Amino acid sequence: MSNFFVYPLLAILGFLFLLSLIFIVKQQTAVLIETFGKFTSVRHSGIQFKIPFIQRIAGRLSLKIQQLDVIVETKTLDDVFVKLKVSVQYVVIREKVYEAFYKLEYPHDQITSYVFDVVRAEVPKMKLDDVFVKKDDIAIAVKSELQDAMLEYGYDIIKTLVTDIDPDAQVKEAMNRINASEREKIAAQFEGDAARILIVEKAKAEAESKRLQGQGIADQRREIARGLEESVEVLNKVGINSQEASALIVVTQHYDTLQSIGEETNTNLILLPNSPQAGSDMLNNMVASFTASNMIGEQMKKAKPKKEE
Repeated sequence: MSNFFVYPLLAILGFLFLLSLIFIVKQQTAVLIETFGKFTSVRHSGIQFKIPFIQRIAGRLSLKIQQLDVIVETKTLDDVFVKLKVSVQYVVIREKVYEAFYKLEYPHDQITSYVFDVVRAEVPKMKLDDVFVKKDDIAIAVKSELQDAMLEYGYDIIKTLVTDIDPDAQVKEAMNRINASEREKIAAQFEGDAARILIVEKAKAEAESKRLQGQGIADQRREIARGLEESVEVLNKVGINSQEASALIVVTQHYDTLQSIGEETNTNLILLPNSPQAGSDMLNNMVASFTASNMIGEQMKKAKPKKEE
């Protein structure tokens, strides 16, 4: 019965011994081994062995690139409080795992302290607008300072980035108002230019329209005069003199006008006078006017030679 309990117990103890003898290190990881409390070696990925009860795993360090985000509040040259988010990408140097583990206990705190120191030394030299423009210069200054300080402790600074710049809420509101006012000013200028161009083009179009209209009226009157001239010549050939021909043409046009008005059903034009007697009176008045005009012309011709004598 005693052997029944002894063998399983020995098997369990052997298994635990084997577990304390063998350990596995993951990829991109470094394990530090101590012998009786003193650093002995650094083990990398794969199956590794240690002496049970004599050696122990002191710690593990990741060899991957890590990122630490640090938010710093400071004041600019123009007395504006601003928060900057600085992202620091760093990695443990493979050959300096010992320094990274034993020389620096809290690397995050160390990096944060240097970021605060550099940012609060650089930003107060700049105005708020310059902080946005020169954020890369701030990042370069942070990296340069960190690189020199952290290299001694086994850390390599890969890159530093100023990922966010957040001014005070009242300042942001004021900046937004300024930007909105500037955009409204530009929009008003464009609208004014567009309205001015529209007025100029409209004036040009009206001037061209008037010019074409005047040209059309002139052409119309020229053709009317030419038609009247031809009509008078035709009437002269049948024994009607110029005065009578002109009167006849006027009366004919008068009745043609009345006829065209009568053909329009929805017209509201009224021609006064429009009676037959009015046409006769118009003809008599025109003949009398032409006769009187001829008499005055004959008298002026007779009087002219006497004055010359």
